[in-house]
Amino acid sequence: MARLFRAQETLGVPDRQKSTSTQISSVDLPSPFGDLAVAISDDELREAAYEILSSACRTSGRSPNSSEPPMSSPSSSFSSPPSFQRSLTSTAASKVKKAFGIKSSSSSSKKKSPSMESPLKVIGLMKRKKVTVGELVRVQMGVSEQSDSRIRRGLVRVAASQLGRRIDSMVLPLELLQKSKASDFQDPQEYDAWKIRNLKVLEAGLLAHPLVPLQESDAAAQRLRQIIRAASERPLETGKNSESMQLLRNSVMSLACRSSDGYATDTCHWADGFPLNLHLYQMLLGVCFDNGENGSIIGEIEEVLALIKKTWAVLGIDQKLHNLVLLWIMFRRFVTTGQMDMDLLFAADNQIGEVLKDARSTKNPEYSKVLSSVFSLIMRWSEKRLIAYHDSFNPNNIESMECIVSLGVSAAQILAEDISNECHQRMREEVDIARTRTDTYIRSSLRAAFGQLMGKADSSRHTSSNQSTTAHLLVVLAKDIGDLANKEREFYSPILKKWHPLSAGVAAATLHSCYGSELKQFISGLTELTVDSVQVLRAADKLEKDLVYIAVEDSIDSEDGGKALIPEMTPFEAESTIAGLVKTWIKTRVDRLKEWNDKNFQQEAWNPKANNEIIAPSGVDILRIVDETLDAFFQLPILMHPAELPYLLIGLDRSLQYYISKVKSDCGTRNTSIPALPALTRCGASSRLWKKKEKPQIVRKKGSQVRAAIGQGSSGLPQLCVRMNTLYHIRTELENLEKKIKTCLRNVESAQADITNGFGNKFELSLAASQEGIQQLCESTAYKVIFHDLSHVLWDGLYIGETASSRINPLLKELDPKLEIISTTVHNKIRNQVITALMKASFDGFLLVLLAGGPSRSFTTQDSQILEDDFRALKDLYLADGDGLPEELVEKAASQVRNILPLFRTETESLVDRFKHMIIEAYGSKAESRFPLPPTSWHWSPTEANTILRVLCYRRDDAASKFLKKTYGFPKKL
Repeated sequence: MARLFRAQETLGVPDRQKSTSTQISSVDLPSPFGDLAVAISDDELREAAYEILSSACRTSGRSPNSSEPPMSSPSSSFSSPPSFQRSLTSTAASKVKKAFGIKSSSSSSKKKSPSMESPLKVIGLMKRKKVTVGELVRVQMGVSEQSDSRIRRGLVRVAASQLGRRIDSMVLPLELLQKSKASDFQDPQEYDAWKIRNLKVLEAGLLAHPLVPLQESDAAAQRLRQIIRAASERPLETGKNSESMQLLRNSVMSLACRSSDGYATDTCHWADGFPLNLHLYQMLLGVCFDNGENGSIIGEIEEVLALIKKTWAVLGIDQKLHNLVLLWIMFRRFVTTGQMDMDLLFAADNQIGEVLKDARSTKNPEYSKVLSSVFSLIMRWSEKRLIAYHDSFNPNNIESMECIVSLGVSAAQILAEDISNECHQRMREEVDIARTRTDTYIRSSLRAAFGQLMGKADSSRHTSSNQSTTAHLLVVLAKDIGDLANKEREFYSPILKKWHPLSAGVAAATLHSCYGSELKQFISGLTELTVDSVQVLRAADKLEKDLVYIAVEDSIDSEDGGKALIPEMTPFEAESTIAGLVKTWIKTRVDRLKEWNDKNFQQEAWNPKANNEIIAPSGVDILRIVDETLDAFFQLPILMHPAELPYLLIGLDRSLQYYISKVKSDCGTRNTSIPALPALTRCGASSRLWKKKEKPQIVRKKGSQVRAAIGQGSSGLPQLCVRMNTLYHIRTELENLEKKIKTCLRNVESAQADITNGFGNKFELSLAASQEGIQQLCESTAYKVIFHDLSHVLWDGLYIGETASSRINPLLKELDPKLEIISTTVHNKIRNQVITALMKASFDGFLLVLLAGGPSRSFTTQDSQILEDDFRALKDLYLADGDGLPEELVEKAASQVRNILPLFRTETESLVDRFKHMIIEAYGSKAESRFPLPPTSWHWSPTEANTILRVLCYRRDDAASKFLKKTYGFPKKL
C-alpha cells in the first residue's frame, strides 16, 4: 500500500497512468460477472463507484441541515462515524483479517521491505498531513484531489436540492449531471468526457442491465437511447432549464422508479441490476488490497469494509453477494500478483466456507448464476495446476498445495451441490465429490509425470528399432517409476489424503497402469520369448511388487481394505505375457486370412469346370487355410490352448463370414430383378392396341425398359450355381472342423477328458451366414432367370396382343434348359431349394404379367380358360410327371395364383361392385361420392382392392373402360 503513496509527487496530484498501473496485472483472469455490453472502461467504472461511495457516506452521516463544517479536506467527503475518520496509525489488529485466517502483520516474523512501511511514515516524508480512512480509499482508487473536490462540490449541490432524501431515492449520475458545471473541470474536453461517462453508467444501469426487465416497446427506454445517441454526436446540455436535461430526467426517472409489480416506487433502481452492480462493487472492494506487487490485504480492511457497505442500498448488494465478490477478488489478487502472498490464498480458502453457507440458504437465480461463474473460474484455475501438481509444487512451495486443493475441491462441491437435499445426503455428496476430484488430480498428474520420464527415453527408442534397446529402456523406466512412487508417498500423498484416504494407493495404481501400457506395447512386438524380454518381465515384476505394497499399505485402514483399488492393477504375470504373445500370433494369422480374402476373391471366375465338386477354388483355399491355422495353433508350445482357442475361433469365424458376404454381395436380390410397374391404363372392346402388327414395336420398347431396370452385369446361371455350391461346401466343412477341434482338445488336455463338453458351436456367424447366403442366392438366381434371362418370352412376349396367339409355351420351352443346368450343376442337397425358388419366381412373373403387364396386354372373360390352362402347364413343368418337386409343395406355392385366376372369368359388373364394396369398407362412407385410388401393396389377393382394380384395367370391354374413365380418368394410351 505504501508504494501507492510514494508513486505520487503529492497526495493531490496523482499520475493518471501510474494509478491505472496500480491495478492488477494485465495478465488477468476473465470476469465471472459477465460483459456489461456498454463500452465503459475500468477507470470510468472506478470513478462512478467512488462517486457512489462518496454519496453513500455523506447521506449516511449527519443531515445536510446540520451544522457540519465545510467539506474542505479530502477526508470530509466521507461524513461517516468518527471511527472511520481516525488516523491510520491507530488501527489495531483487524478482526476481519483474523476471520480470514491471516496473521497480524505485527506478529509476522518476516522482515518488512521498504514497500511495506506504514502510509503515515511515507506521507510524512512528503507532506505533514493527517491521513484518514477516507483519504486512504481515495488514493487506493486513484482519484485525484481535484476530482475529489469536484465530486464534493457536486454532492453539496445535490444535497441542497434534495433535502432529507436517501441516496437510494435518487439517481446519482442524473443529479450530478444537472448540478455540476463546466467550471468544475480543468477543460471542456474533460467535462464532455465526464458527461459521456455518466450517460454510459445510465445506459448500463437502466437499459443494458436494469433490475426490472424492460419491455421492448418502453417509450422511456427508447427516448433515453435517443438522448445517449445524440450526446455522442453533440455534447449534452445539462443546464437546469435545458430541454434536453428535462427529457433526460423524465426518461431516467421513469425507468429508475419502476418495480416488478408495475407500481412506481420511491427507491430508484439504476445501479443495482446484474452484473453492473457487481462490476461497480468489485472496484470498491479493490481498495481492501495493497496496490503493490504482492497485492496483500491492507491492515485497515475492517474500517474500509464498513465504509464500503454503505453502498449496499444503491448497488443492491447483500451479505451473500459481498462474501462472493470478496472471495473472487481475494482469489484474483493472489493469482495476478504472482501467487506469492499465502495470506491471500488462506483468506480465499477460508472465505469459501462463508460462501458455502450462503449458497445453501438462498435460491436466488441471479446469485446462483454468479456463484456458478465464480466457482467455475476458480475450479478451472485450480485444476489446471492440480492435474499436473508434480510440475506446480515442489518442497519449496508445497505449503500452498493444500490450499489450492481445497479451492478446487470446494469449488467442485459448490457447483455440484443440490441445495434441496437433506443435510446428511449433502454431506455424503461432498465426500464423494472431494474424493472424485482428488482422484482425478492424482491420476492426471502422475500420468503427466510418467510421460516426462518416457520423454527421456523417446529419442533413443525411436531412433533404434533394436528390440534389445527397447528392453533396456523399459528396465530403466521401471526403476524411475519406483523412485517417483516413493517421492509421491513422501511429499504429496500426506496432503492429498485429507480428501482421498487412498491417495498413495491411487498413485501406485496409476503408475502401475502407465507402465503396464508400455509393457504391453513392448510385448505386442514380440514373436517369441527372449533374454531381453525376460529381463523386462523381471523388472516389471519388481516394480509391480513395490507398487502393490504401497497400495496395500495405504488401504489397511480403509473401509474396504483396498478391494476397489487393487483390481485396477492388472498383474504383470508371465502367463499373461504368454497369453498376449499367443493373441498376437492369432491376430497375425487372422489378418493374413483377411488380406488373402481381399486379394484372391477378385480373381475368382466361378468356373463350373474348375473341379469335380463344381465349387469355387477360393472356397477350397480358405477352408484349407483355416484348417492349417488350427493345426499350427495346437502345435504351439503352450498349456493354454482351451483358454485362447475361443479368441482364435472368433477371428476365423469372422474371416469366413467376410468371405461368405463377398460371395453373395454382387449377385443382387429378389427385388433388384423385378421391373418397375407401369402406370395403370384402361382399354375398350374396340381398342387397336393389341393388333399383331403393333406387337414388334411394343416388344422392343418393353424389352428395353426391363433390361434397363434390372441391369446387365450379374453373373450367369452356371456361375451362380457355383456360388451356391461353394456356400454349401463351407457349411458342411465347418461341421467337420468342429469335430477336429474337439479331438485336438482331448489330445492336448488328456487329463481333462470332459473339456469338450461345453465347447458347443463356435462358428455361429459363418454357419448362419452360409445358410442365409444360400437362400439369398437361390432367390436372386431364380428371379434373375425369370425376369432377366427369360424376359423376352415372359415380360416381352407372354399375352402380348391377342391372348390366344401369345401363350406360355415359349416360356416353358426356355425354362426347361435352365432347369437342366440347375439339375446338373447344383449340389443335390440344395437342388430342390433352388428349383423351388425358381418355381415361386415364375409364378410371381405369371401374376405380374396378368396384373401389371402394361398397356400391351388385355383379357376378356373368355380368355380366362387360356390363363388357367397355361398356369396348369407351368405347374406341370415343376411336377415333371412325379419326378420333380413334391406335389404338395407346388400346390402350396401356386395357391396365390389359383385364388386370383377366377377373377378373370368374373363378369365386369360383379368386379365393379366388389371393388366399390372394398373401397367403401376400407375408407368409409366418404368414399361413396369419390373412390380413392387404392395403393399398390404387391400382395396380390382376390380380397384386395388394388388387385381387383388391376383386373378391371386389363379387362377388354366397354363397361370396365367406362368405369375406370369415370372413376379415375385413366387414359387409353400411356
